[in-house]
Amino acid sequence: MIEPLNTLTWELDGWIIVAGVLCAVSCALLGNFLVLRRMSLLGDAVTHAVLPGLAVAFFISDSRSSVPMFLGAVIVGVLTALFTEWIRRAGSVDEGASMGVVFTSLFALGLILVVQAADHVDLDPGCVLYGAIELTPLDRLDTVFGSIPRAVVVLAVVMLVNLAFLLFFYKELKVSSFDPGLSTTMGFSSTLIHYVLMVLVAVTAVASFESVGNILVVAMFVVPPAAAFLLTDRLGRMIAISTALAIVSAVSGHIGAIAVPAGFGYRSTSTAGMMAVSAGVLLAAAALFGPRHGILVRLVRRRLLALRILCDDVCAYLFRLGERQTVDAAGAGELAANLLTGKLPLHLATTILRINGQVSRDGDSFRLTDSGRSRAQQLVRSHRLWEQYLVERAGLDQERIHDKAERLEHFTDLELRSRLDDETDRPTLDPHGAEIPDERVEAEDRGEEPAEAESQNRNDRTADDRMRSNE
Repeated sequence: MIEPLNTLTWELDGWIIVAGVLCAVSCALLGNFLVLRRMSLLGDAVTHAVLPGLAVAFFISDSRSSVPMFLGAVIVGVLTALFTEWIRRAGSVDEGASMGVVFTSLFALGLILVVQAADHVDLDPGCVLYGAIELTPLDRLDTVFGSIPRAVVVLAVVMLVNLAFLLFFYKELKVSSFDPGLSTTMGFSSTLIHYVLMVLVAVTAVASFESVGNILVVAMFVVPPAAAFLLTDRLGRMIAISTALAIVSAVSGHIGAIAVPAGFGYRSTSTAGMMAVSAGVLLAAAALFGPRHGILVRLVRRRLLALRILCDDVCAYLFRLGERQTVDAAGAGELAANLLTGKLPLHLATTILRINGQVSRDGDSFRLTDSGRSRAQQLVRSHRLWEQYLVERAGLDQERIHDKAERLEHFTDLELRSRLDDETDRPTLDPHGAEIPDERVEAEDRGEEPAEAESQNRNDRTADDRMRSNE
């Protein structure tokens, strides 16, 4: 554990943050394609399955030297990826089942080997889970750039290799991730790209495993890419966003590991664990506030859409009321009862309509203005044209068309109404015998009065008819 500090120092905190950033970015770069290929837990499988490789390396070298341990872990990690793919293809099972078979079997074998070596080697399960990223500045290598922690050197090499792989094979990775069959027809093997990706995942997981532990490796393979996936639908942007989120998670995680416990009077906590927590917080924020897939954003959009539809229904109801009766006004109670809505949504809808100048209030009653009547006329026209189209072209029974037309009317614009009008030979009555209103275009947009706009529409239709007859 690191001691709470009032200020951050480069020699201690700087190298810890650099190691965390390099690990997070290395994992996030490849994690984007694991998420897209639905193989997100491959990193977790590799970090569990390398245990027999570590044990065999210890038996062979009779030491805990980093090089033999790293080679043993990499070999078993690569075998894990290869065995997972082989079982998936040979057994025709999904990736989750094949991963479960491979990593549990290898993990169990590793436990047996570790038990045999338990009397000869010091094994710290906490180090395996949480890593020893706080000790990064202590183990150093002399390089041309000076004395640099060994973990930073290893992770920097891994990150550069992963980045070069993405830059040189971006097109191949993109095509093979979304359509493996297309990649084969384009002249490169999706299987080869897949296996190279799996090998790099294994190497990255093992290289990060010793410094940061299992928790952070698994988190960075999955969480930043998953958060980026919620924020964009473009692969290039997804990779860039996941990289940025990984960096933010690493930096804020180390600062949080020092500051958050100290604020409650405790010593600092695990840096690797706090980095994973920071990544989880960013994922939760993306899930809630993402511009397209965010839960709260989608909820607000649904509420706004429901409110817009209710405004449409209020206008359409008042318009139909004027068609049936001499009085074209209705009170709030009548509107709420007939539109099957509550008082609060209706109050919001009528307030919006009054602000837009489409409804006026006379005492307790609401009445359409000229602008509101134009909106309502377009809605009713859309509804009755859809009913005519569903009966005439789709062959539906008259009793089944109202609900369908009611859904479609709210999403029908001028162009679509014109096409419906043409497809149904410009009817004047709907299947129930109700008159289909004339088209009222937005007079303000064309600088015309409504009557002039309707006349212009009729002239346009006549011209179209003449052109068709000439053809």
